[in-house]
Amino acid sequence: MSLGDHLRELRKRLFIAAAAILVGAGVGIWQADLILDAIRAPLERIAATHPDADVDFSLFYGTITGSFDLRMQVGLTVGVVITSPVWLYQVFAFLVPGLKRRERRFTLAFFISAVPLFIAGCAAGWFVLPNIVRLMLGFVPAQDIPLLDAKLYYDFVLKLVLAVGIAFVVPVFIVLLNFAGILSAAAIIKGWRVAVLTITLFTAIATPAADVMSMFLLAVPMVVLYFAAWFIAWLHDRRVAKRQRAEFGTAFAEG
Repeated sequence: MSLGDHLRELRKRLFIAAAAILVGAGVGIWQADLILDAIRAPLERIAATHPDADVDFSLFYGTITGSFDLRMQVGLTVGVVITSPVWLYQVFAFLVPGLKRRERRFTLAFFISAVPLFIAGCAAGWFVLPNIVRLMLGFVPAQDIPLLDAKLYYDFVLKLVLAVGIAFVVPVFIVLLNFAGILSAAAIIKGWRVAVLTITLFTAIATPAADVMSMFLLAVPMVVLYFAAWFIAWLHDRRVAKRQRAEFGTAFAEG
């Protein structure tokens, strides 16, 4: 394809992706109240169990357009999430013609495995969200009342959910680095203690110490995914070593 053809193809893919995201954003704006009620629920539960019944943990908007801006942000976030299969496919379809056959397999495998893991990670982040909110608000002195900006609170929720979602995708990157010849299975398993400790610290921060079950339910899948990544890398390294022995053996025999 010529440069002009590539640019036209890119424009086509971007238009389809943008149109899908806009439709998804419309759905998000339409259901914004439902989403805001869901992220506000942890605050309402904390207020209901607070010793001082007069304490109000409601969100506030610091500007005239604050509520409108937040609804737009919610809509865009929902649009990007629910239309991810569409725009991810557009990215893949644009890149595939320029990839070799082996690179295509890697890219396709990455998308197929990364998307479900990311969604599962976001769901896990949503699961631990009430615990994080309770933990963070627990540092507020008894004589003070937290005033929570709605936009900043939404950003906090979004970053937490995305952080856990990305954490679930890290094993896929580990396998990708192994297949690219950058990271060996031996190096992966050698650092398992550090990995488990890092996962434990991450889940301990994401869940209060008193809620051991939430920490356990979040840590176990991440540890399992890490060792699953090592096992796949081990199988790959073993297959590569076997192929190299066969090639070198044939070369020596011919020589």
